[in-house]
Amino acid sequence: MSAREDDLAAIVTQERELCFTNFDEDQAWTLGSRLRTMAVARKAGIVIDVRRFGQPLFYSALGGTSPDNVEWVRRKSNLVARFHRSSYRLGIEMGANLFEKYALSMADFAAHGGAFPICVQGAGVIGSVTVSGLPQRADHELVVEALCVELGKDYGKLALPTPSI
Repeated sequence: MSAREDDLAAIVTQERELCFTNFDEDQAWTLGSRLRTMAVARKAGIVIDVRRFGQPLFYSALGGTSPDNVEWVRRKSNLVARFHRSSYRLGIEMGANLFEKYALSMADFAAHGGAFPICVQGAGVIGSVTVSGLPQRADHELVVEALCVELGKDYGKLALPTPSI
């Protein structure tokens, strides 16, 4: 399998495993705060957005970001709202064909890693957690790592595979 196919298989597992039993404003704040703490410790300049669809619950822009990162967050989170899958997965699965097939505006949707669906058992996907500022694969993995901590999952088992050289 190629590195992209390996990533795709891992993302499908991540999306299945990383599901909350319930999700409210306090959990959104905890998840967003965890991402912010992780980013500060790693000196990563990112924008963080946690939302129920139509309702922002947590937002933070760290040093080194710009209004462009805000737009990337908006566009990636729009993609999750539309398809209930991670933006990195959709980018791997469909790439530019996504825009052609669904007539989506690239001004409003971005098929780049960093937005992940917030799933609630019994309810399905109700929102997204999104970061922007790192390369897309790293954006995706930062979100997955934080979700693993929040949900008590083993990140080592759910992380994307190490790319072969």
